[in-house]
Amino acid sequence: MDKWDDRFMEMAQVISGWTSCFRKGRAIGCVIVKDKRIMTTGYNGAPAGLRTCRERGECLRDKLGIPSGTRAEVCYAIHAEQNAIIQAAKLGVNIDGATLYCTHQPCSVCAKMIINAGIRRVVYREGYPDAFSLELLEEGKVQLEHYPDTENNQ
Repeated sequence: MDKWDDRFMEMAQVISGWTSCFRKGRAIGCVIVKDKRIMTTGYNGAPAGLRTCRERGECLRDKLGIPSGTRAEVCYAIHAEQNAIIQAAKLGVNIDGATLYCTHQPCSVCAKMIINAGIRRVVYREGYPDAFSLELLEEGKVQLEHYPDTENNQ
């Protein structure tokens, strides 16, 4: 890890504050970087034009008792990594060969998108209960690096 990793992880953390997710501990931010330049950003929240969980006043997953790391499709929000990749496609930004910085380890759905987008490196701070995503990223030859959580390790 170097100072650039520090800067981009700090940016992902700031972007996580933009979440519209209602679930405790699920503020997630993402930055896609290429050649030390920010290409796109993303955070978890409802698709454009849909009411967010905050606006609804509840988390559908909590309401239905769905544990973290399972049934990602039953949620109003789209993941931070998905939002960042979609933004790149929408804006015509080339992210092939890029690095993705995220506050949390990607899930298996996001891992598949990361592989197909050509992202070569993922740096994340917090783990996520989805071992299958780790298998996918390894097989897809995506370098996965756990960023040290300096706040909790001092």
